[in-house]
Amino acid sequence: MTSHFDGFETRDPAQREADLFARLPDVLRHAMQAPAYAEHLKGFEPAEITSRAALARLPVLRKSDLPALHKASPPFGGFVAAAPGSFGRLFTSPGPIFEPEAKQADAWRGARALHAAGFRPGDIVLNTFSYHLTPGGFIFDGAARALGCAVIPAGPGNTDQQLELIAAYRPAAYSGTPDFLKMLLDAAEKAQGDVSSIRRALVSGAAFPPSLQAEIKARGVDAYQAYATADLGFIAYESAARDGLIVNEDLILEIVTPGTGDPVAPGDVGEIVVTSLDPQHPWIRLALGDLTAALPGPSPCGRTNLRIKGWMGRADQATKVKGMFVRPEQIAEIGRRHPELGRLRLVVSRDGESDVMVLKAETAVPGDAGLQDAVAATLRAVSKLGGKVELVAPASLPNDGRIIADERGG
Repeated sequence: MTSHFDGFETRDPAQREADLFARLPDVLRHAMQAPAYAEHLKGFEPAEITSRAALARLPVLRKSDLPALHKASPPFGGFVAAAPGSFGRLFTSPGPIFEPEAKQADAWRGARALHAAGFRPGDIVLNTFSYHLTPGGFIFDGAARALGCAVIPAGPGNTDQQLELIAAYRPAAYSGTPDFLKMLLDAAEKAQGDVSSIRRALVSGAAFPPSLQAEIKARGVDAYQAYATADLGFIAYESAARDGLIVNEDLILEIVTPGTGDPVAPGDVGEIVVTSLDPQHPWIRLALGDLTAALPGPSPCGRTNLRIKGWMGRADQATKVKGMFVRPEQIAEIGRRHPELGRLRLVVSRDGESDVMVLKAETAVPGDAGLQDAVAATLRAVSKLGGKVELVAPASLPNDGRIIADERGG
């Protein structure tokens, strides 16, 4: 529990914060050499972005918008100043979204995540993430090799051949989805194959519910979770403390109200927004569309970076009501116009054959009819749709990151 990859993991949080924001202005200057970032961040002075409050004033870049942006200006939408030929590998993910891989070792910052999961130099790792066109296989492959492991580039599928590889090479560790790990274990049991060499795993890319965690553990594999994406690589990872996921070094992670760039209150569920300090290919406030919440204090394992609860659902909550889209940012705008309100939640349902909206709003004065009428007027002005308003007591709405709850069913 006290074995750390390096001293960066245990430094004073204030020192880490100071280091990140001392480096950020130069990263912003480099980012703005790319035409799309120059336009996206127009009017902002990099030298002034030296704190979380200053960073929160920059606009978010939505991952969901990248396919259209990349199609309009291939390959990277104008957000990368470096030429494609200056990178080591070039990938595509569904969308399509085009991703470059830098030439340096551990380009996706994953070695410390594998180390936290118990991987060590000299281990043989069975890597079952795909090596075909998408970066997943190379993200984990590069991390393992940077740590000093040997990698079997197995990719997904073909369990019979994978069992042969395991029997021949006796890998100590597995990387891949938790679902495929279970498939391998099931296939080995059915074929009476010996996969007992695999004692550790780092899984990602799919849900890893407690029931599956318990099953994998009971079958002799100590599996840890990582939160990674094809654009950013490793964002957060689990340690032996089993108490949330620890944010990776060299990243600034914010949790914001879905559909906005506004940071949530500590502990509230919100959307993950990440800024990376990669000088060749920086991401500035990339909104990933995933929900999480921060955990208080450092991890019991001694790592001091911000901890998050892990993946808690999707933040993309836009829905059509009477043929018109209603979006989380519109609900956030209502909150900005009425600062006396707390948490907001728009509930969409059906009354007969018609869509109906009810905006539930926390306030210290839930019986204020004048406020109720004023908020209803703002709801109509912002959404162009009529709806009811229910004022409710503070802390009565669930802290689940849902800004729009569509309860219409199929």
